[in-house]
Amino acid sequence: MNTLSVTGLKKSFGSINAVDDLSFEIRSGEIVSLLGPNGAGKSTTFLCLCGLLRPDAGSIVWSGKELGPDRGRTIALIPETPEVYALLTVWEHMVFVAKSCKLAGAWEARAKELLERFSLAEHRDMLGSALSKGMRQRLLVSATLLADAPVLLFDEPMIGLDPAGQRHLRETLRELRSTGKIVMVSTHMLDNAQVLSDRAIILKHGKCIFTGTFEELNAGAGDEDLESTFLRITA
Repeated sequence: MNTLSVTGLKKSFGSINAVDDLSFEIRSGEIVSLLGPNGAGKSTTFLCLCGLLRPDAGSIVWSGKELGPDRGRTIALIPETPEVYALLTVWEHMVFVAKSCKLAGAWEARAKELLERFSLAEHRDMLGSALSKGMRQRLLVSATLLADAPVLLFDEPMIGLDPAGQRHLRETLRELRSTGKIVMVSTHMLDNAQVLSDRAIILKHGKCIFTGTFEELNAGAGDEDLESTFLRITA
């Protein structure tokens, strides 16, 4: 079983420790929610993991091998605002990924299968500028799966989606888990996180203050609801 191991991750901006000695481990086939109040370090953690920010210290290891600056091939980020190329069609995005990653073999058949799975096949000739947020998300997920990144990071994926879009995204994340992907989701929506995730990591001021299941988080809380527990431990 493949494992993503993060040890001693640190990132500072001046005197602010955005990520402060963060360590955790996630196994293939898990969905883990990254929780915390605004400014806790969730987005900075994701940017460090996928290689868009250079950590000040720490190691990021995939299945026993430490990842370097090119770790975006292993760890892919779907950002809060999913950006696509405005003047490329849905299909041209898939071609771009295939060429950039130098995919060999029958990648076209795989690309068509992914567009079918994520309900984009009938929109294959639509320009990126015409896509809704939900469609842009699905396109980024399709392109990421075509590149076959084993670790997927979703930063606040539910924001801006209607209830139908949120349900479709939850189904998509569960499907990714069933194929053995590691899925991390940064979110403020505690109910969605509890329903969706196998475990949670809670950050406060860049530090991990809890890691475990939601059952473990609620243990000993009595009649206290999840929101109250979260607010209490992050206060």
